[in-house]
Amino acid sequence: MSDKPAIPSRAEFPHFAEIQTRWHDNDVYQHVNNVVYYSFFDTAVNQHLINSGALDIANSPAIGLVIETQCRYYSAVSFPDLVTVGIKVEHLGNSSVRYQTALFRNDEDSASAVSNFVHVYVDRKTNRPVSIPDNVRAVLSPLTSQE
Repeated sequence: MSDKPAIPSRAEFPHFAEIQTRWHDNDVYQHVNNVVYYSFFDTAVNQHLINSGALDIANSPAIGLVIETQCRYYSAVSFPDLVTVGIKVEHLGNSSVRYQTALFRNDEDSASAVSNFVHVYVDRKTNRPVSIPDNVRAVLSPLTSQE
């Protein structure tokens, strides 16, 4: 029995965002640098929240702050690849949400990288935890894992 987790496929994710790699995403080893993957994941989640009307980055009274991240890499991505980020919600709590995101290279079905990260919702002014706003919860609920 292997200790390695199975590489996720596109079918495991209910929402996707496409992001074009850029020339400067590549590092000296000619692949996208690991820190850029985190930017892709963060961009995909926040783009979904913004496009769904759940997040107004300038005015929302409650905002999600990233408090934990982790990423597992399976295969390299390089410019000029088009990446698709799959998003699902693994846990939707009172004030926090745990996402799993996966980066898919071009048309590949197996993920090149998989991340887990946690947003904790806080009051924008006080930075104190608050309940996830109803409009955010309504956008995230359809993304919950059906395991």
